[in-house]
Amino acid sequence: MHERAAGTRRVPAGLVALAVGGFGIGLTEFLIAGLLPQVAADFRVTEAAAGWLISGYALSVAVGAIVLTAATARLPRKWVLVALVVLFVVGNLLSAVAPSYRVMLLGRILAALCHGSFFGIGSLVARSLVAPDRGARAVAVMFAGLTVANVLGVPFGALVGERWGWRAAFWAVTAIGLVALAGIAAYVPGGAGTGTGTGAAAGPGAGDTAPIRPAPPMGLRTQIGAFRSGQVWLTLAATALGYGGMFGAFSYIAYTFTEVGGFSSADVPWLLMVYGVGLVVGNLLGGRAADHDRDRTLVLALTGLTVTLTLFGLLAADATASVLLVFLMGLFGFAAVPGMITRVTDHAQGAVLAAGANVSASNLGNALGAWAGGLAITAGLGYAAPLYVGAAIALTSVAVMMVAARPARRAEREEEHGPAVRR
Repeated sequence: MHERAAGTRRVPAGLVALAVGGFGIGLTEFLIAGLLPQVAADFRVTEAAAGWLISGYALSVAVGAIVLTAATARLPRKWVLVALVVLFVVGNLLSAVAPSYRVMLLGRILAALCHGSFFGIGSLVARSLVAPDRGARAVAVMFAGLTVANVLGVPFGALVGERWGWRAAFWAVTAIGLVALAGIAAYVPGGAGTGTGTGAAAGPGAGDTAPIRPAPPMGLRTQIGAFRSGQVWLTLAATALGYGGMFGAFSYIAYTFTEVGGFSSADVPWLLMVYGVGLVVGNLLGGRAADHDRDRTLVLALTGLTVTLTLFGLLAADATASVLLVFLMGLFGFAAVPGMITRVTDHAQGAVLAAGANVSASNLGNALGAWAGGLAITAGLGYAAPLYVGAAIALTSVAVMMVAARPARRAEREEEHGPAVRR
């Protein structure tokens, strides 16, 4: 009995493969920031033009998360994931061999199109590989690859680019994509996320009694119908506002460190790594907590983010406080991610389009936060102002999440004590 219980706690090989895919996709997103000067010089384009390799990627993520997810709604999820990783490999390979800036940009767009759909569909498949009470933790494991890439992406790109040239970084990411492709093809079961079978079919370590909860692939009309739920829209709004709060502050954090905190520009990379470690820790803790009480975890995480950003604004001139608070900013900011994804898909009855919409909502929030933080700086409010802007946006997400959580709490009370008697 003890051996069987221990077996259920092993991380399924298919889930590890999804995490490797997330790591590769995360590296693709983040490493370019450390390579822009080399790429711009090689292709003889301006810094502004080279910047489209970042902004074009972000826009393509938002589009791909909806369009590709909708287009593949009826297809088996395992093979959709395989196709998305193939697209990712082709995009990075194209970037590695690009003879011109335009081809390089095309490669970035191709790689980005798979980003949102991979995490949206992958989150449902990840949940199908474990017992129902470990769903948020499974999503957190898959996203661990992305959070680790956030820590390593920029320094990895800068280091490889400095030693072997910027193309070598994309060759390395291509190789990671091939490893993920092989792992997903080999270890993610063909029935994952199809709504049939048991956890025994989910591969090694999935557990003998873990039912597969996500709904089977469904038509586009059914998927769109899932958006009739007010809870879906409230969760998407809370996601966008939560991300907006964090990225409203994070987009200008380098200026906060150097212009307010007194750090040198050489300190910024390791400070960003502290933030990245916070993302990793918050993601794993948030996934575990969400499996116990999801709505309470989300409210507490978003409240923690609001308080952290407010304190950061007040204490940004203190170097020691800044290091601690940037860690907490990452921790609370990403602690809500596993719970948000499982919440939106549960209220959408397993519709994978809702998971893709969650990714698009997060990217919309990123853009909203960065825009609002920039307005505060332009208005002459100083480089600590984006922290207060982020806190205000995050506070709004707390309010939305509390409204969303109220019906669930009421249902719990009625289940425990019986419906209130009307007089």
